[in-house]
Formats: sequence, C-alpha cells, structure tokens
Amino acid sequence: MTGLRERKRRQVHEAISAAAIGLFLERGFDEVPVAEVAAAAGVSKPTLFKYFPTKEDLVLHRISDHQGEAARVVRGRGAGETPLAALHRHFLDGLDRRDPVTGLNDHPQVLGYHRMVFSTAGLAARVLHYIALDEEALAAALAEDTDELTALLVAAQVLAAQRVLARRNWLALVGGATADETHPSARPAADHAFALLPELP
Repeated sequence: MTGLRERKRRQVHEAISAAAIGLFLERGFDEVPVAEVAAAAGVSKPTLFKYFPTKEDLVLHRISDHQGEAARVVRGRGAGETPLAALHRHFLDGLDRRDPVTGLNDHPQVLGYHRMVFSTAGLAARVLHYIALDEEALAAALAEDTDELTALLVAAQVLAAQRVLARRNWLALVGGATADETHPSARPAADHAFALLPELP
C-alpha cells in the first residue's frame, strides 16, 4: 500500500511539474498564476502547494534534484582517486550523457528552461541560494581531507568553473550549434578548466 501511495504521489508531482513548465515556457514565468497551473494539472491550489511550497519551486525542483551532487561525488570516489579527479570525471561523464546540468543538451524544452531561469530575476536569485548550499556541502566533503579554509576556497572555485563551462555550452547551443557539434570542444574545455583548479594539499 505504501508503494502505491508513493507512486501516486510521484505521478501527481510530475503532472504538476509538467503543467507548470509547459505553461511557463509558453507564456513566461511571471505571466502564469499558480491557480492556472493547478487547474492545468487537475489539482486544487492547496494541493499544489503541498507538493511545491513556492511558485519558484515549480521550476527549480529540477535543479534541486542535483543538490549536493558534487559532495556525493567526492565522498563516493574510488580508492586512490583525488577529489578533483573525481569531479572532473563526473563532469566529463555528464557531457557524454548530455546532462542538462552541463549545459550540453539541445532539447528545445531544456534550452527554453535554461533561458527562463537565466532571464527571470526571482528564479536566478533562488539559483544563487542553491549554489551557496552546494558550495557548503562540497566544502564539508573536502574538509574531510584538508583544512576548512582550503576546502571552502576549492569548493567555490570548482563550482564556479562548472557554471562557466555549463553556460558556455548553453550559449553555443543557443547560437545554433547542436550538442553533438559542441561536444568535441566541450570536453577539452572542461579538461582545461579542471587543470587550472588546485588539488588539495
């Protein structure tokens, strides 16, 4: 029974999310009221807020799904693999998988989603909050092998490099290139970026 209930909850969650993203991409985040999203998803407004506490959450849960990912990569790395090597490998794997987080995904909805997030002040501000949480989590993982200040500095540099790479990839796609066309240059760009980052002392 618990499995059925959880499956139903996931279905409702996905239905609300799909309705919201579709409407926002069509008309703009600020132009669509939450009540309209609820109606499109076939739920009441109070039900919607049980799943998504704020309007921004309707969009940014797709980003929050990756919350703490860098820290998990560091803690789950193989024996003998440095934190930076693990993060580098994970980013390259993401490019190969066309993970939207790397910016290298040319599905029209993914491109539109990123454009909406970058151009909507409320969403961009919330993304900064997620970035700060990711930095804290990554720094905590790195601090298991070095001092706190070094961990904080390296975490900030790693995540900044990843953001620069992802935005560079996204801009190439927005400019008309395909993900497949961009991939051969995206990998060496990532290699270059990670080579500039400091290994833990």
